[in-house]
Amino acid sequence: MTQAAPKPTKSNGLYAETVTIHPRKVKGTFRSAKWWLMVVLLAVYHLAPLIRWDRGPDAPSQAILADMAGRRGYFFFIEIWPQEVYYVTGLLLFAAIALFFMSALAGRVWCGFLCWQTVYTDLFVLVERLVVGDRNARVKLDRDPWTIEKLWKKGAVHTLWLLISLTCGIGFTLYFDDAFVTLRDLFTLQAGIGTWSAIAIVGGSCYLLAGFAREQVCLYMCPYSRFQSAMFDEHSLIISYEGWRGEPRGPARKGQGFEGRGHCIDCKMCVQACPTGIDIREGLQMACIGCGLCIDACNTMMDRVGLPRNLIRYDSNANLLAREKGEAAKTKLVRPRTMIYTAILTAVGAVMVFALSTRHTVDVNVLHERSPLFVQLSDGSIRNGYTYKVLNMVRRDRTFQLSTNGIAGATVQVVGETDGGTQALLQVPGDDVTAFRLYVTAPEASLQNSKTSLTLVLTDMADGHVVRSETLFAGPGR
Repeated sequence: MTQAAPKPTKSNGLYAETVTIHPRKVKGTFRSAKWWLMVVLLAVYHLAPLIRWDRGPDAPSQAILADMAGRRGYFFFIEIWPQEVYYVTGLLLFAAIALFFMSALAGRVWCGFLCWQTVYTDLFVLVERLVVGDRNARVKLDRDPWTIEKLWKKGAVHTLWLLISLTCGIGFTLYFDDAFVTLRDLFTLQAGIGTWSAIAIVGGSCYLLAGFAREQVCLYMCPYSRFQSAMFDEHSLIISYEGWRGEPRGPARKGQGFEGRGHCIDCKMCVQACPTGIDIREGLQMACIGCGLCIDACNTMMDRVGLPRNLIRYDSNANLLAREKGEAAKTKLVRPRTMIYTAILTAVGAVMVFALSTRHTVDVNVLHERSPLFVQLSDGSIRNGYTYKVLNMVRRDRTFQLSTNGIAGATVQVVGETDGGTQALLQVPGDDVTAFRLYVTAPEASLQNSKTSLTLVLTDMADGHVVRSETLFAGPGR
């Protein structure tokens, strides 16, 4: 007789029960670096939209702006049009390779110090510590039954979290419209539903991810932890525990020396300081974000018991093995992997700089009329219609001369202008796309096939810059 499968319980369930992690406060080099970087990153995020940049009259005066209504992106002196989205692709490629390079050199330094999830989680934990207290006080408050004290402390924490999340959402919206106008509209409650929706989405995500998900984001939502080891080698700097020195571990008792035993006193301070709750003594793990707080915690304890620092250290596996053998440790930054990443970064950066420095300020799009493809006039000549769009990417009006090439005797006429001739003048306003309706007429004798190649030549009357556009001229054929 087949027995029914047991119902999942806490001991044999399909999934591990989520345990709230309350990191312990530590002091040291890595903790100080994280504080300073948090201040710098938050300052850049919130203050960058307020920087002004003069682009002339009728132009946005914000240095960094994604103008969705105007379909334009601005970064100081750089102006990106929708047709130049490949610059964004290049930037993303550069950022990805930079992350790989950073990982090959220094492990998950991005995750531990620069990632927005880490920055806001640190800020939220700081709020908890200021309101409730350090780790033991927070653990005790979570276990205590609901009282007036617990209610007001939890309420204060979540109120401050919501205020921080609100500023996060507001900071995001400032990059998509004039920052000072947006702030005025927000404070006067005149902002549109789109602005408030963006604040709610971004701020709500900040509140949920930094306040509740925390390390779960790093473990399950972020893909980087899954493939990080592919970018490491034996010379990559990672968080390492010197087991040869620390084992066998055991508590430090008064009057007891450390002869015949390891330096690890099994205080578990490294575990309590870890924002993801792992035990680094078990080796490098997927959940380790490389923040180095376990190093600060361990060094504090080593100082207390009078033992050398850096039982847990930020170093490479190669150096770890070298010290275990009594050999000199050497940090090897230049190696094939890092040289390849450097070469790729240099190439991508050079291509982007070259493309930006030589980018054209005028672009053309030609669309042949489909119905009818051509018209035969009373004198026997053939006429084709085109929609000719000129993109003027500078903020001044420009005059262009349009001519044809490839068909003998062809003339061009702009609809609404004077009669056609071998050339036509086009007036294009600054910072605008202008569409012209063109008629190109050619003698039937100049057409050998039903489709003849035609080149439309656009010449800037101010500087002589030429843009050629290839298209087809349709005829009856022979």
